[in-house]
Amino acid sequence: MAMKNLLIFLLVIISTVPTFQGCKNSNAFSTKNGEEPEVKSNDHLLMATLYQQTAAEYRALCYQAFNLARYQVDRSSKIMGGMKKQAIVVDIDETMLDNSPYEAKCILDSIYYPEGWDDWMNLSSAEAVPGALEFLKYAESKGVEVYYISNRKEKYRAQTLKNLQALNFPFANDDHLMLKGEISSKTERRNHVSEKNMIIMLIGDNLNDFSDVFEKKSIAERFELTDKMKEDFGRNFIVLPNAMYGEWEGAIYNYDYSKSNSEKFNLMYEALKGF
Repeated sequence: MAMKNLLIFLLVIISTVPTFQGCKNSNAFSTKNGEEPEVKSNDHLLMATLYQQTAAEYRALCYQAFNLARYQVDRSSKIMGGMKKQAIVVDIDETMLDNSPYEAKCILDSIYYPEGWDDWMNLSSAEAVPGALEFLKYAESKGVEVYYISNRKEKYRAQTLKNLQALNFPFANDDHLMLKGEISSKTERRNHVSEKNMIIMLIGDNLNDFSDVFEKKSIAERFELTDKMKEDFGRNFIVLPNAMYGEWEGAIYNYDYSKSNSEKFNLMYEALKGF
C-alpha cells in the first residue's frame, strides 16, 4: 500500500512540472487554451497615479525642476539683457496642470482614455503642478513671456483657458495658447513663437515637448538620443516627472495604439529586465 501511494505521489509531481515550466515561459496574460483574455483593469496605472498623488518625492522633483528653471531665467537675463524679447514654452498636461484625478477615475471605473476625458476637460478643475504657478509668475516678473503649447485638441480651448485663468496663470489668453491642429508635432508652433521671441527654455513631461527627433523612436533610440543631448537637460530643457502615460509607454508597443489591452500588457511584461 505504501509503495502504491508513493507511485501516485510521484506521478502527481511529474505531471505538474510542465505546468509550472509553462507558466514561467508564457505571456503574463495567456490562458490555458491559448485564447487571449480581455484585460479591463487599469491596475498598471495604480502605482504611477498613487505616486503622483501621494508621494512627497514627486512634489520634490517638481520643485527641483522649477528651481532649476528659475536659475536658468536669471542666467539668461544676465547674458541676454534686453537684446531680444525672451520667452519660455511650456506644455500643459502634467507640466502645468495635474490630470491625475482623471487617471484615478479610469482606475476606479475600469475605463480607458478617451472615455471620460470630455467630462474631465469640462470641469476645468485640474490643480497646478507643484511649483509651476510660482515659477511662471517669477518668469513674468523678469519680463519673460510664456507660451502654452499643448496637444490638447482645439475644441478644449475654452475649458483650458478657464482652468489656467482660475489658477491665475500668467499669459493665459488666446495669443499665448497654442493647441493641437491637424498635426501633433510642436515644431511649427515653436517656430512661430521664435519669430518674435528668443526661446530660452522648453518645459514638458514628454521628450517630444523638446524636439521632434524623439517622435516614434524605439526605446533604444530614445535612450541614445537622450544621451547625445544630455547637456541640454537642466539648461534648455526642463523635464517634469510623469509615469502615468506618454511616448515612453507608446515605445513599448511600437506606437501601435490599436493593440488590445491584453496585447499591450504582455508587451509591458516582456519589456521588463530582471536578473
